[in-house]
Amino acid sequence: MLVPVIERYRHLKIRKYFRGDAGFAIPELYEFLEAEGFTYAIRLPANAVLYREIDHLMKRPVGRPPAEPIVYVHQFHYQVARWDKPRTIVAKVEWYCDDLLPRIGFIMTNMRGGAKPVIDFYNRRGTAEQWIKEGKLALNWTRLSCHGFDDNQMRLKLFVLAYNLDNFLRRLALPTAVKHWTLTTLL
Repeated sequence: MLVPVIERYRHLKIRKYFRGDAGFAIPELYEFLEAEGFTYAIRLPANAVLYREIDHLMKRPVGRPPAEPIVYVHQFHYQVARWDKPRTIVAKVEWYCDDLLPRIGFIMTNMRGGAKPVIDFYNRRGTAEQWIKEGKLALNWTRLSCHGFDDNQMRLKLFVLAYNLDNFLRRLALPTAVKHWTLTTLL
């Protein structure tokens, strides 16, 4: 599924990035992305070895919990027997005031620059997914019923243009109280 997309970008002299959820936690994919020169951040399913690495972050903070979550990040190297080399893992532990247990996530990456930029990069994946979901629901983006790739590509571009125009007009013309509404809410 990804190979045709990656082939389209192979000849371009640009930085190439990939973000993926735990469904993309496949060793062959990491090796393929590295060989193609991609920078990636992929969520890993948790396991006992990963939890041992963040054991020092698992003690609930003392005192009255603040309204904002307490967030800890930790970076370490990890290698599974079937991987060809150790890889960088970034763990994020969030303590919310109303939760008994922390929310924990593990992200494997080949990015440089520390744990915080990796978390920020990966979290933008969720924002993009929300925009895609909104486009699918509000404008029916998935209706790509043409037979040719180029025809469907043009149709999708028209959907995206309509989405951006709708978004622009929503922010420009609506009263302040409802400017934050999504297109799905408005339709």
